[in-house]
Amino acid sequence: MEDFDFQSLHLSEEILKALEKLGYEKPSEVQERVIPFVFKDKDIIVKSQTGSGKTAAFAIPICEKIEIEKKDPQALVLTPTRELAVQIKEDISNIGRFKKVRCAAVFGKQPMTTQVRELKQRVHVIVGTPGRTLDHIERGNINLEGIKYFIIDEADKMLDMGFIQQVESIIKTLPHNRVTMLFSATMPEEIEELCNKYMINQMKIEIISKNPATEKIHQMYYKIEENKKFSLLNKIIYTQAPDSCIIFCNTKEQVGNVAKRMKDKGYSCNSLHGGMEQKDRLDTMERFKRGEFQFLIATDVAARGIDIEGITHVINYDIPMEKESYIHRIGRTGRAGNEGIAITFVSPYESRLLSEIQEYVGYNIPEKEAPSEEEVEIGKKAFEKNINVKPKLKSKKNFQLNKEITKLYIGAGKKKKMRPGDILGAIINIEGITGEDIGIIDIQENFSYVDILNGRGKFVLQALQNATIKGKKVRIQKAEK
Repeated sequence: MEDFDFQSLHLSEEILKALEKLGYEKPSEVQERVIPFVFKDKDIIVKSQTGSGKTAAFAIPICEKIEIEKKDPQALVLTPTRELAVQIKEDISNIGRFKKVRCAAVFGKQPMTTQVRELKQRVHVIVGTPGRTLDHIERGNINLEGIKYFIIDEADKMLDMGFIQQVESIIKTLPHNRVTMLFSATMPEEIEELCNKYMINQMKIEIISKNPATEKIHQMYYKIEENKKFSLLNKIIYTQAPDSCIIFCNTKEQVGNVAKRMKDKGYSCNSLHGGMEQKDRLDTMERFKRGEFQFLIATDVAARGIDIEGITHVINYDIPMEKESYIHRIGRTGRAGNEGIAITFVSPYESRLLSEIQEYVGYNIPEKEAPSEEEVEIGKKAFEKNINVKPKLKSKKNFQLNKEITKLYIGAGKKKKMRPGDILGAIINIEGITGEDIGIIDIQENFSYVDILNGRGKFVLQALQNATIKGKKVRIQKAEK
């Protein structure tokens, strides 16, 4: 199947167009093997490492099979972390953009009222963390009768975080005639039991990476006393000169300590941990993706499934306590065919943890000597020379997709009894505009948004300046980002 491509899957023009704009060229192995089974509505268990492209493996066929006119959700995706929920929502929204698939994310530390408002509108796919999803179900905010597809992503992480009981409670509320998909990097016994209990004639798919971490990620470790870690970190930064780097710590206290010391030395950095407000976590991650700062000091909240292009280095300032976390951490670099460098600091009393990791990855990670003073001095001069150079910001992966899409703000919402059909009617009346030029319409309490597709945004905005909606003149402008 060497010539297997997305056209071979008989996808609609809308989905193929979105994939092209998002830079998808050929299906990854997990996509090639999973997508046909989803089209056949088969229950599947997929064992696949992070970075294999598994989100698109379920997002592409789900977006294709969604019946747009139905109001109630047709797919539910459970994921262990808020960051991953937001990322999967973005991926599904991007892939389904031209088909007008609406996706909502529900997670903790965000107001329930905001999520309830979104869930009251037409939503085709819901992505959520188990606790908040179950909360919405128990409050009657989600109608589950139309759920046809149920996906459990990062199942082993759900188990580690103690979410399996909540996942099981959610499963019991779902229709029996659904398709269930489970994705996991590892397959513990408890996950196997869950599959056997709730899945029917499930297909097992295991993706063995053709490019294991040892090939595309150059791993190394340094033996170092705890109180000398920061000094070594500086030496490595000066000599390795990372373009973009995540520094992992085991606790939020350690994150705070390392971040403060790095900021005091003038490094371009920010921190990320579970104790932060959700909006601050999402904002920090978005800024790091854009390349606004060079170093992200983080706990394992940044280790699972977070897809950021161009991370050249991962540094385990603290060696992870769980061997599985090591794979997920270093998997943030060496993505999309690029090479990466993974460095781990190991204090004298952590040799056992290192041995467990080496046994788990099947690779003897080489030990390195600390850089010499001469190497550090040369690197430090180069670093100080570039410290005031402004970073070149990266384009988002949906940049090409969004180039043809303009989001318009309309100064009327539910309080003025605005409905999607009213906005649709006003735009369709513009000569030369068809339904294919109109994307998702989002009606909020006091205002509304509408996506204008195919590069027609400027034309539609101009035409609406003299138009009325529901017989009234309303303020219409390009939405602020």
